[in-house]
Amino acid sequence: MRTRIVFAFFLLVWIILLVRIYQISIKSNTYYETLAKQNIVKKEWILPVRGEILDVNGKPLAINKIGFQILIDPHLSSKKMLPELKKALNNIKEKFPDVNVTKLMRRYKRYDSPYRHEPIRMIKFLPYEKVLPHFTGLSRKPHITIKPTTKRYYPYGEITAHVVGYVGKANEKDINEDPVVKLIKVAGKSGLEKKYNVFLEGKPGYKNVKVSAFNKCIDTLEVIPPIEDRDLKLYLDIELQSYISNLFKGKAGVAIVMRTDGAIISAGSYPSFDPNIFVGGISRTAWKNLIDDLNHPFTNKFIHGLYPPGSIIKPGVAEAFLDSGKISPYTKFYCNGAVELGSHKFRCWKNVGHLKTDMVKAIRESCDVYFYKGSLLVGIDKIAADLRKMGLGVKTGIDMPNEFIGVVPDKSWKASKYRQPWYMGETLNASIGQGYVLITPMQAARYTALLAKGKLPVPRLVSYIGDKKVEPIIKDVLTPVQKKYLPNVQKSMYEVCNHPKGTATHYLKGIKLKIAGKTGTAQVIGIPQEEKRRMKEHELAYFHRSHAWMTTYGPYNDPQYVVTVLVEHGGHGGAATGKIIKNIYNWLVDHKYIK
Repeated sequence: MRTRIVFAFFLLVWIILLVRIYQISIKSNTYYETLAKQNIVKKEWILPVRGEILDVNGKPLAINKIGFQILIDPHLSSKKMLPELKKALNNIKEKFPDVNVTKLMRRYKRYDSPYRHEPIRMIKFLPYEKVLPHFTGLSRKPHITIKPTTKRYYPYGEITAHVVGYVGKANEKDINEDPVVKLIKVAGKSGLEKKYNVFLEGKPGYKNVKVSAFNKCIDTLEVIPPIEDRDLKLYLDIELQSYISNLFKGKAGVAIVMRTDGAIISAGSYPSFDPNIFVGGISRTAWKNLIDDLNHPFTNKFIHGLYPPGSIIKPGVAEAFLDSGKISPYTKFYCNGAVELGSHKFRCWKNVGHLKTDMVKAIRESCDVYFYKGSLLVGIDKIAADLRKMGLGVKTGIDMPNEFIGVVPDKSWKASKYRQPWYMGETLNASIGQGYVLITPMQAARYTALLAKGKLPVPRLVSYIGDKKVEPIIKDVLTPVQKKYLPNVQKSMYEVCNHPKGTATHYLKGIKLKIAGKTGTAQVIGIPQEEKRRMKEHELAYFHRSHAWMTTYGPYNDPQYVVTVLVEHGGHGGAATGKIIKNIYNWLVDHKYIK
C-alpha cells in the first residue's frame, strides 16, 4: 500500500512537470517571440521645444537656451564595472573642471539598477558654447552619451516675473493634471507659464529605433515629429514695463496700464524676484530669503494682493446711490466733519467739514460724510450688489491662474462668515472703502475702465495664442439710470485731477494730457503676528502707514487707457502716486500710444 502511494506521488509530480514544460515550450512561444522583438525595437520620445512668450513688438520674454545634457550608460556601479564608471566620470571632469566627480558618483549609484535600460542623466544642462569645443572628443568616449536639450530663460528677469511666471520641476499634481508633463518633467508654476502650460509645452513625438543588446542604436525605423513652436504674443510692451519698474525703485506696490477694452500693456508687482532661480531648482537659502521678505516680492500683488480700496470706491458707491432713486446728482448733504451714530462718531478726513456737498464736490474733495449719510439712506445690500456688478469683489477673468476674489460685504456675507448681524456703522465704513472691503488692483483697473467707457472689460495679457487672435470681451452691466448719470460721475473724476480743490490736481503738474480719476488712502487694518515679531521698531511704524491709491483714465474726452497705481504704505494717495501716474501718461504720449 505504501509503495502505491509513493508511486502515485511521483507520477503526479511528473505529470505537473510535463504540463509546465508544454506551457513554456509551446504555448508561451508567441509571447516570448513578441518580447524578444520588443527588446530590440525601442520607442524613444522626442520632446517638444517649449513655445516662447513675446511682447507686443515680438521681443522675447521667455525663451529656450540651447545646450546639452550628459548621460552615462547604466549597470556600471557593480564592483566589476566600477573602473569603467570612474573612467567615464573622469573623462567628463577632464573637459569640465567644475564638475564634482564625488557628487556625480553618488548620483549615479542612486539611480542605477539592474532593471534599468535607459542611460542615467548626470548633468542636466551645459550651455551650447561650453560643450561645443569638446563635443566630438567626449561623444567618442565609451559609456558617455551627449544629447541636445534646452533650458528656460527669462531675459528680463524680475521686470516680467509676475506676468510671465516661471517653470520648475514637475510634481505629482502637475503630472496628474497633464500626462505630457511626466515625459517633459517640467511644468509652468506661475503666471502665463502656468495658465498656458498645455499650449506652450506642445506634444511629444517619438521614434522607433532598433538597438543592440548594449542599448546602442542600430537603425531608426519610424519618426513622428513633436508638435511645437507654439508661441504666445502679449499686449504688454516691455519698454513701458521696464520704465515703470524703474519708477518703483525703493517702493512696494502695483502699477497697471490697460486699454479701456481690457488689453494690458503693462502690469507690475513690486518688489519682484528673478524667475531664473527656479528653472534649475531654487536653493533653500534663496527660497527662505524670498518668502521672509516683508515686502512680499514673491506675491503677484495685482491679482493676489487684497487691499482696502479707500476712497477710490466712492464713484462706484455714487452710482449705487443714483440707481437707488433716493439720491440725485444734486442732492446735498451737510458735512460738519463727522456723523454721529449712537455713541460713536464717524469722522470725515477734513475735521472742519466740507459744508454743503453734492455728488461732484463729494468725489472731487473726497468728502466722507456725504457717503456716510448717503449709505444710511440706500443701505449696504444695494451698495454691495452694485459694486460687485461693477467688478469689485469678483474675479476679473484675467488670463492668469489663481486670481483672488476679495470681499465686498453685505448682510448675508457677514451672517455666513461670522454668524453675526450687520451693524449700521459697518455700512458707513464700507461706503468709503474701509471695514471688511478688500479688492485687488486688477479689479480697481477694470472698474475704472467701466467708469471711463460705461462698459466692463475682461482684462487680457495675451493677444495671440499661436496664430489665433484673442478677441476682447466687454460686458454691458450698468442700468439705464446709471448710464444716464455716468457723465456726472465722470465730471467729478475729472475735477479730482484738474480742479484747484481736486485731491490729485497738485500732484499731476506737468502731465501732458487731461485725465480723470480718484485718489484713495486706505488704512492698514492689522499686521500678521508672525510678521510683526520679525519687524524692527522703525519697520513697524512704516508697515502701519496707510496704502496710497490712484486710479485714472485718459484722455478725458476720449478714454483710451486706464492707469492704476497702488503704493503700499505710501501715506496720502495723491502724494505717493501722483508723480508715477504723471510719468506713465507722459510716456504714453511720447511713444504715440495716445495721440
